[in-house]
Amino acid sequence: MTHALTLLAALLLAPLAALHAVEPPLNVLLITADDLGYEAMDFLDGKVPDVTPNLSKLAAEGLSFQHGFVNNAICCPSRSIIATGRYGHNSGLFGFNKLSKPIPTVFGTFQKAGYLTGVLGKVSHSTPDAAFKWDYVHDYAELGAGRSPTKYHGFAQEFFARSKSENKPFYFMVNSHDPHRPFYDPNGRSKNGEEVPSRLFKPEEMVIPSYLADLPKVREEYSHYFNSVRRLDDTVGRVLQALDDAGLASRTLVVFITDNGSSFPFAKANTYLASNRTPMLVRWPGVTKPGSVDKTHFVSEVDFFATFMDATDLPIPSGLDGRSMVPLLKGGEQDGRDVVFTQIDYTIGGPPKPMRSVQDARYGYIFNAFSDGQFKYKNNNEGLTFAAMEEAGKTNPAIQARVDMFRYRVPEEFYDLEKDPGCTNNLMHDPQHQALLKKYQDRLRQWMIETHDHCLASFDVRANPAQLAQAVASYPKLDKSGGTATEAGEEPEAKPAATDDKAAKRKANRAAKKEAAAKDAK
Repeated sequence: MTHALTLLAALLLAPLAALHAVEPPLNVLLITADDLGYEAMDFLDGKVPDVTPNLSKLAAEGLSFQHGFVNNAICCPSRSIIATGRYGHNSGLFGFNKLSKPIPTVFGTFQKAGYLTGVLGKVSHSTPDAAFKWDYVHDYAELGAGRSPTKYHGFAQEFFARSKSENKPFYFMVNSHDPHRPFYDPNGRSKNGEEVPSRLFKPEEMVIPSYLADLPKVREEYSHYFNSVRRLDDTVGRVLQALDDAGLASRTLVVFITDNGSSFPFAKANTYLASNRTPMLVRWPGVTKPGSVDKTHFVSEVDFFATFMDATDLPIPSGLDGRSMVPLLKGGEQDGRDVVFTQIDYTIGGPPKPMRSVQDARYGYIFNAFSDGQFKYKNNNEGLTFAAMEEAGKTNPAIQARVDMFRYRVPEEFYDLEKDPGCTNNLMHDPQHQALLKKYQDRLRQWMIETHDHCLASFDVRANPAQLAQAVASYPKLDKSGGTATEAGEEPEAKPAATDDKAAKRKANRAAKKEAAAKDAK
């Protein structure tokens, strides 16, 4: 009888034991920076010491990718790629616009699977589906202009507590507004609620990247940028502290990335190495090896959606352009990860400025469809730095050449990224590189075909200026039927590039009037 009761008790308790044996679902914490260049990172190519201690600690606790990239170096379309797992020309999100067709999003998929979804900062840019409602939201003004580590810490604590009280796994996107312009100037005007970084930097400490001129005003502004980078690092540390204090770190996949490179000329809103290379860190307790570095595989933000689904054992939707990085997170290998493809279509204002690039560990090829020798490229990332370069260019031909290159570009560029990471020596017409150049052109074209890129029409007539101008004039318009992305509270440092559009309209009106007058004269 005793034996029978023991057996019965064992049978009754077995399902309960099995239930307790099942591991709780994996949480996902995605932390992003706003306009952070890879050059500032202690654990990448950083030349200035002690800039990012918290990010360096995260790197030591997980896996860092030496070849991590964003596919679009502009905040809104970059975050749209994270959200959809698709290149901009396949989601329709290749500028500052919202989804106009129903496709899966990473946050929507998690919410439908029972996850608690939350976002701090950059809410409009991070939510391309205008109909989606996050479970937990706090934005710019509530976060000390997105520049208060204390505010981020407090809201992170609240979110983690809610996740525990509701017994739900979470997808939490934490977006710092640092180091977006305006940078932290100790003698300047502060934004409402922003905090002082834990360390301030001096102009004489700076190591200026080769794509900029080493001038006093450049050093001054670059030091202010590093102040903001340090405050971003402070924010990362406080958010991870909240995760630890909540007791959730052991079952949370933590990923860190920037949305694009630093907001300086030849970085953000372009397709250079400084535009797209990103610090990419992944900490997955029990999976990623602490302190490991992947020096081989090229990975990018288009891979995040598939990776998050794979890691949390959720179905990967069809139609994604990216693929799961989980085999790499487990220390394995993946074929076909030797290059990255990047793009720009529209900046925040003005006409299309199509750019495409293919990069590998050694070389990078860029196609600038908009460059015709007349169009003047402008953006709101110029600040004191470009003004100083323009002034110095009046007496320094080398600096003036850089100013002209930034403003007008050339249709095609080819760089040896190993010798010239700043992309200052264009090898397009170097006789010794023509056969190699052709391989990169062909590879970019093949990617355009495979991904149905609308820029292919421009690429295929690049040798004919008249046809290229017509192709750019007929470039696909942004579909804004789903709404327009906005970023409340972020003030541009200069007039947006929409002035180019107005100038073009005025020029067209003058030409039409002139033509009409000529007809009347006849």
